[in-house]
Amino acid sequence: MSTTYYALFHCLARCCADTLVGRARAARNTPGWRQAYRALEHGHVRSRCHRKPTMESFPRKIRKFADCFVDLQAKRNEADYDPDRRWDKSGVAEAVTIAEDVIRDFEAAPLRARRAFAISVLLKNRNP
Repeated sequence: MSTTYYALFHCLARCCADTLVGRARAARNTPGWRQAYRALEHGHVRSRCHRKPTMESFPRKIRKFADCFVDLQAKRNEADYDPDRRWDKSGVAEAVTIAEDVIRDFEAAPLRARRAFAISVLLKNRNP
């Protein structure tokens, strides 16, 4: 279950780096790309995904990714930190299938929406 969550996390981290710094290795600033990739914080992403007004502005594919991210993060916490929690094979297989579908749809979302989501989950809001 933990690995399934991290598939989403690394998909989002790669999205942040690719959309903000550049995808092509030859043309991008590698230290900047790495910094954008590593800047993602689990808790900040979760809190941003819970913000209904913000999330409503994104296309359905992005919202589904955000919902799945939050759900799998909770399951990852159970899997990693609750020694009494056991996952049956079918439950994990179902989570893997859902994660694969959500990742595929997320990556097919418009670049502009993925970039806006990356900015939303990486940067903190500042009140004027």
